[in-house]
Amino acid sequence: QLQLVESGGGLVQPEGSLRLSCTASGVTLDNYAIGWFRQAPGKEREGVSCISSDNITYYADSVKGRFTISGDNAKSTVYLQMNSLKPEDTGVYYCAADHSYAVACVGVPQTWGQGTQVTISS
Repeated sequence: QLQLVESGGGLVQPEGSLRLSCTASGVTLDNYAIGWFRQAPGKEREGVSCISSDNITYYADSVKGRFTISGDNAKSTVYLQMNSLKPEDTGVYYCAADHSYAVACVGVPQTWGQGTQVTISS
């Protein structure tokens, strides 16, 4: 059974950087697309970025040019490099997996991690 664990969250100042990791266990990610979602207090969860099993990527307009998603199949890990962070990037970030790329990007994926808190504040 696939399980996902996020790490790398924290408190950083505006314009700072963080790299989130999503590590899978139980099965390989060969047939999965991985999405990163975030939820800010009082707001709906939104899709941030996703990557397909053959490395097709998607970014929400709000993070395009600042965030980069990548995968390391050998480590069963997907990364989200976040640069030029803004206060509005604050929230709990979740990674999620689904066999469907579209669902992993903007739907409700089948498998979720527990989330990692990202706080952007001076």
